[in-house]
Amino acid sequence: MKKADIGMIGMAVMGENLSMNMERHGYTVAVYDIWDGVVDKFMAGRGAGKNFIPAYSFGELVASLEKPRVVMMMIRAGSPVDETIEKLLPLLEPGDIIIDGGNSHFPDTARRCTLVEEHGMLYVGTGVSGGAEGAFNGPSMMPGGSPAAWERVKPILQAICAKVEGGVPCCDWVGEGGAGHFVKMVHNGIEYGDMQLICEAYQIMKDYLGMTADEMSAVFAEWNKGALDSYLIGITADILSRRDEDGEPLVDKILDTAGQKGTGKWTAIAALDEGIALTMIGEAVFARCLSAAKDERTEAAKVFSAPAAKFEGDREAFLADLGQALYASKIVSYAQGYSLMRSAAKTYGWNLNYGGIALMWRGGCIIRSAFLGKIKEAFVKDPGLTNLMMDPYFRDAVKNAEAGWRRIAAAGIVSGVPMPAMTSALTYYDGWRTERLPANLLQAQRDYFGAHTYERVDAPRGQFFHTDWLSGEVGNTASTQYNA
Repeated sequence: MKKADIGMIGMAVMGENLSMNMERHGYTVAVYDIWDGVVDKFMAGRGAGKNFIPAYSFGELVASLEKPRVVMMMIRAGSPVDETIEKLLPLLEPGDIIIDGGNSHFPDTARRCTLVEEHGMLYVGTGVSGGAEGAFNGPSMMPGGSPAAWERVKPILQAICAKVEGGVPCCDWVGEGGAGHFVKMVHNGIEYGDMQLICEAYQIMKDYLGMTADEMSAVFAEWNKGALDSYLIGITADILSRRDEDGEPLVDKILDTAGQKGTGKWTAIAALDEGIALTMIGEAVFARCLSAAKDERTEAAKVFSAPAAKFEGDREAFLADLGQALYASKIVSYAQGYSLMRSAAKTYGWNLNYGGIALMWRGGCIIRSAFLGKIKEAFVKDPGLTNLMMDPYFRDAVKNAEAGWRRIAAAGIVSGVPMPAMTSALTYYDGWRTERLPANLLQAQRDYFGAHTYERVDAPRGQFFHTDWLSGEVGNTASTQYNA
């Protein structure tokens, strides 16, 4: 009996579509789901007459696989992954490979990798981006974990992933331990930022300019032909053009409360742990939290009215500024995300290929855009690039956008239209490009109330001083040096 090249655990939409993708590329796939009837329904439907082997237990699944066995999980992150690994380990042999394709938290992936390797098996934690459509047609994939597993799983993953110019696969090895899921987590954080920026552009067009859904759709469609060309801009144009059954814009019928699955929050927490100013993505996460407080916002709107600012001027010029502000803010978001990856690479000993990551995101994933090609070029020119905005292309883009960016931020503040991500991006840019920030005063305050000491501009770095602020004398007693 022919055995399968790979096993799939979890036949919900992502697992099913990835399985179909694998089979279409010439692989025989054994399929299993813990819920009764799921496998039979698949085999009688989309899987009928194709190279799938049904399995009705973990044991059947493992027995149906070619050695060394490869088992992929597309299941809910968290305890279900641990429980599945626990059931698989006694059934597998040294050299067999477990792949987790869900949105697992990267520390969990690192821990699981160690556990599986201690049992003689290999582990891969791979981010999979692109949603159901990407899973079927070709997702972006970010694998990491046990390096010895890569050569075995590489042909399968690179066959099914998205391809960009020249047939280059949007999938390559990221690094050891939790590196793959870390990069996917940052991808999702950037996705939060991109979506929030688009929503802010939409709201100021709607509430300040008074534009109709069709007019806004046309603007996004036009933006999608230029530097802002991306999957998210494209689908926004489509969404705004969609009508409900009564002929009204469907978007106006959707309740303004956003959901989230945690990856954006994890990105913000990782940035706090690393000490990286991931301000724009953080604001995008908090914007979703604020949207969830619908009842509270409704009550507040009855008490606090918006400013009575009305747009007067050249609408086309304003929209040109808005496109520039959106693009500059997007650059800041990616710059922050890449700074976080660079810091984490040092912390965890990963050798991340930053240009390669941009290439992995270039196709198949939710943040895919022409913009990512420019990021790849930037890191090819300078692999040691410390901040994306120091690359000549992005430096010039930000400088060219700055005046319009400031006009849009000012318009949002004057009109009372909330623009937390766009204004946060501008504030980050202003702080980043400022040689002397007021942290000297902040450090003096810390020394005043807590004897935390300070460094001086006229002394070598690393030499610390303390002042007895009440007497004005320099004292010798100070707090210990630490960063929290």
